[in-house]
Amino acid sequence: QVQLVESGGGLVQTGGSLRLSCSASGLPFYLHAMGWFRQAPGKEREFVAAISWSGGSTTYADSVKGRFSISRDNAKNAVYLQMNSLKPEDTAVYYCAADRTFGLRRTTTQYDSWGQGTQVTVSS
Repeated sequence: QVQLVESGGGLVQTGGSLRLSCSASGLPFYLHAMGWFRQAPGKEREFVAAISWSGGSTTYADSVKGRFSISRDNAKNAVYLQMNSLKPEDTAVYYCAADRTFGLRRTTTQYDSWGQGTQVTVSS
């Protein structure tokens, strides 16, 4: 089982940028596809982005397409989410998750391991 820890959240103004990091431990990280999800208070957890084992394939929620970019560095056992042109509606706790399949899946129940989350707040 892989253990995940998110970092990089914080407070940013509308139009600003943040880069989230997810550090993983446990083997084999490189065989896990990874995803980012987010959850606002009172809302269900929603899909944000996913990346395959190699990093060669990615997919994004329509709401973040063109603004967010997911990447991974298997040598560092890490996955990242670069968030640009942030909007208040992006405010949420962001979670990274690991998937033991090829990946690019969009449902929370399809992932095996989760981090504790990191808060992102976008002010107007």
